[in-house]
Amino acid sequence: MKVIRFEDNNGNILLGEQVDERTARLIKGDLFGDWEVTGGTATIKRLLAPVQPVNVIAIGLNYRRHAAESGAQIPSEPLVFVKLTTSVIGPGDEIVLPASAPEEVDYEAELAVVIGRTARKVSEADALKYVLGYMCANDVSARDCQIRRDKQWARAKGFDTFCPLGPCLLVDPQVNPNSFPIRTRLNGELMQNSNTADMIFPVPFLVSYLSNQFTLLPGTVILTGTPEGVGCARKPPVFLKPGDTVSVELEGIGTLTNPVVADRA
Repeated sequence: MKVIRFEDNNGNILLGEQVDERTARLIKGDLFGDWEVTGGTATIKRLLAPVQPVNVIAIGLNYRRHAAESGAQIPSEPLVFVKLTTSVIGPGDEIVLPASAPEEVDYEAELAVVIGRTARKVSEADALKYVLGYMCANDVSARDCQIRRDKQWARAKGFDTFCPLGPCLLVDPQVNPNSFPIRTRLNGELMQNSNTADMIFPVPFLVSYLSNQFTLLPGTVILTGTPEGVGCARKPPVFLKPGDTVSVELEGIGTLTNPVVADRA
């Protein structure tokens, strides 16, 4: 099932099962509790991020070929960082190049995992029982802040609009999260083309590992890393600029597309 969060023509924020580009069957209840698809329908005016995360936890260097293109050794344990919840935007929303760091902003296609119930010290064998679903994410990153200026990742990964999520939440307990083809297109040009099978630490391991570090609350979003093909690793580098359109695609989930604009402040 593909669950969406959307605004209807009356300005109401609703949950639904998407029928087509314009229509959704309404969902009643709480995604992190009891919920059901009803017989009612509503018109989709615009899609929103499928969930409003309580935390966004992300993993760096989690694809073998991305580690290779970065000149990094394969990590022995997950490289964990966080993104601010204020960085979250939805499908079609603008990625804003921040005035303080507009020149080296990069795309990163990622599989996002949404935790459905409180997870603390769960086993790898049980980890997927705590997952509600999966969606596309773009871990937008200001490389100058990340690599040279700050030399740590909080600002580089946490600017407003730097965490697009969507277009839907795939709820399917039978799906293998480490079998999704994953791609990025920049202005229609294929930039990243891989599969979540290339992850160094697969999704069940990540959920278990993180739950042994922190309590994973319902609504926690885990970004699981990006494959090779990022802009900063290209020769010459390719960074986002005003007027660009960037799309993250996960086969079986959908395509998350966002325009890029300059900071208007």
